[in-house]
Amino acid sequence: MVTKESIEVIAQSIGLFTLSPDVSTALAPDVEYRVREVMQVSSASLASLLLSLISLLDSSSHLQEAIKCMRHARRTTLMAHDVDSALHFRNLEPTSGSKTVRFTRAPEHRDLYFFDDKDVDLKNVIEAPIPNAPPDASITSHWLAIDGIQPSIPQNSSVQAISDVKRSEYKEDGLPARHVLSKELQIYFDKVTEWTLTLPGSTVFRQALASLETDPGLHPLVPFFTCFIAEEIVRNMDNYPTLLALMRLARSLLHNPHVHIEPYLHQLMPSIITCLIAKRLGKRLSNNHWDLRNFTASTVASTCKRFGHVYHNLLPRVTRSLLHTFLDPTKALPQHYGAIQGMLALGLNVVRFVVLPNLEPYLLLLLPEMVPEKQKDEAMRHGAWLVYGVLMVAAGRCLYERLKTFQTLLSPPTRSVWKTDGKPRQSKRKASSDNLAHQPPLKKIAAEGIMPTQMQMHGTTVGLSAVPQQSPVGREIAPRTSATRGTDKDNFLFPLFEYFGESMLMFTPKHELSFFL
Repeated sequence: MVTKESIEVIAQSIGLFTLSPDVSTALAPDVEYRVREVMQVSSASLASLLLSLISLLDSSSHLQEAIKCMRHARRTTLMAHDVDSALHFRNLEPTSGSKTVRFTRAPEHRDLYFFDDKDVDLKNVIEAPIPNAPPDASITSHWLAIDGIQPSIPQNSSVQAISDVKRSEYKEDGLPARHVLSKELQIYFDKVTEWTLTLPGSTVFRQALASLETDPGLHPLVPFFTCFIAEEIVRNMDNYPTLLALMRLARSLLHNPHVHIEPYLHQLMPSIITCLIAKRLGKRLSNNHWDLRNFTASTVASTCKRFGHVYHNLLPRVTRSLLHTFLDPTKALPQHYGAIQGMLALGLNVVRFVVLPNLEPYLLLLLPEMVPEKQKDEAMRHGAWLVYGVLMVAAGRCLYERLKTFQTLLSPPTRSVWKTDGKPRQSKRKASSDNLAHQPPLKKIAAEGIMPTQMQMHGTTVGLSAVPQQSPVGREIAPRTSATRGTDKDNFLFPLFEYFGESMLMFTPKHELSFFL
């Protein structure tokens, strides 16, 4: 395959004009042996690689560069493009590889071939236009996405190109294609979804929830879990255990600090809100859907607290949805319960400015549902009492927080109410009318059973009516004329004693309790 004439011609082409015939004769079989040993290719391929290998013989470092390229490609066979890469690194012109090399047989020598190079006219080269100078290397920054939306700038791909790529990654039903996940993540997703639907109360499912809440490598699974939760909630509205498991799954994802779930909130929040204000959750009356609504309300509140600074309209939109359900008289009582519980979980400011102003007209509609004479259905009465209870808790917490702002009311009394002015302490059982006359005014009022109608707090006059002693059911809601305060937003706090009676006393701190008693 390799003759001494070929060695001489190749040596002359690379500038070795003093190569002796004896060296050519000894080098030819050795080159052929080395080529067959290193390349391990057929004799038909040797002709295209022979010239490039012989051109490396003038320097062993060239051959080492080709072997480096082979090893970096994680191969054990030296290929033609490895040789081309080695020549490119040495600023030499590649002679084989992807380029089509055309050899021409020499007319006088049967086994001699040479390149049939085209003649280039220097005049055309000189008259050719000078190419533009390449720009200097520089680094610039641009926005890839702003709030999940890619800006239309030249640096970013076109929207159509991105949509085509995204479309190729999704199946016909709109779900992400599974081929974009690794095998391990696919197995993880399959197992978690299987346990959610079949083993919602098992230990392995609780361990999966703990993994979802802390694992930092689950971001590729977020769109899959989002689609799974949304679809399964629609399919299992009559399956209480599955709905609770799906809410626990969503909560674990939302609590994971390593997962970038903000772009998927618009898909996840409607599913969560559905489990809060849906008309019916579960198929049987024994299903405690009230606990599911409480759990969902806390999930909504934690989500708004964590991502409210990212999406400023998240809390207003959620509050608006809950308020519309609360004010709609055509909605069922479980829906009202979920809306009130959700607004209570969002914070006392939401209750104070949204729930309390609508408390009086709502109670006018709710109280008849709590009376057996007007509502014969026991389940409906039970739901009405639960709604009444959550309203009382929401109003009581607002009252508690507001009363804490009165520092004089929270501070301990300067003197004991059980001591007389400068006299020794007497037995409480032997207190006489003379002893009562010398006691402080607050104790005197409490002993006589009279509630003060006017008091001064921080220079503001507050009027309170007497605390009603009867059950709130069946009584008329009096107009809010017995409580006045300097600001309108506090006018909803003091009539709470008219709405809920003595139940409000449990929400007063320790020192307020001594005052009301």
